[in-house]
Amino acid sequence: MQSDFATRLPELRRWDGQPLPPAIVQRLEREWAKVELLTMHLKGLETERHQAVQCPTDPMATQVRRLVTLRGIGEHSAWVFVAEHFAWRQLRNRRQVGALAGLVPLPHKSGSLDFDRGISKAGSRRVRSLAVQIAWMWVRYQPQSALTQWWQARFAHGGPRARKIGIVAVARRLLIDLWRYLEHGVIPDGAIVVRERRFAHSVRR
Repeated sequence: MQSDFATRLPELRRWDGQPLPPAIVQRLEREWAKVELLTMHLKGLETERHQAVQCPTDPMATQVRRLVTLRGIGEHSAWVFVAEHFAWRQLRNRRQVGALAGLVPLPHKSGSLDFDRGISKAGSRRVRSLAVQIAWMWVRYQPQSALTQWWQARFAHGGPRARKIGIVAVARRLLIDLWRYLEHGVIPDGAIVVRERRFAHSVRR
């Protein structure tokens, strides 16, 4: 982000070398003021979250710190998973974990036909979307894990649709593995664990 945008704005020129129309300049100034305000709020929220994660007595912060010991999972994604998925409800089994994020498959039978209609999408859209993003990170940064090797064997060499279907399956299985890790201390099979993960001491600029 260009911090000197406001000061450089009067110097901007159109394609023919003429100054920008005053109305355009004023609109850009208003939009830039919004960007700066939102940026300030976001930095404040990041600072608050960072401080909360470091609290030694907060159970939710403890779960976040445990999740980020797994390579491929950062502080932001760990916070969302814990705050919006794992911490606020007592999950009893793997199906509940998947259903809460809307990642439960929907098989359908009609006579002799048996086919899959995809996933339910009935749970948290935010968690579901993040889980899919983290699934891509997982197959990249956890190449030796059993989950990544399963995806590589079944979906990695298929077309775009096959890889997309496969990564959704990885997202569902990964959420279940993360739940087991938090609830029972079971490390995902083959996953790399960083025992002493350090948090950044300052908010990213």
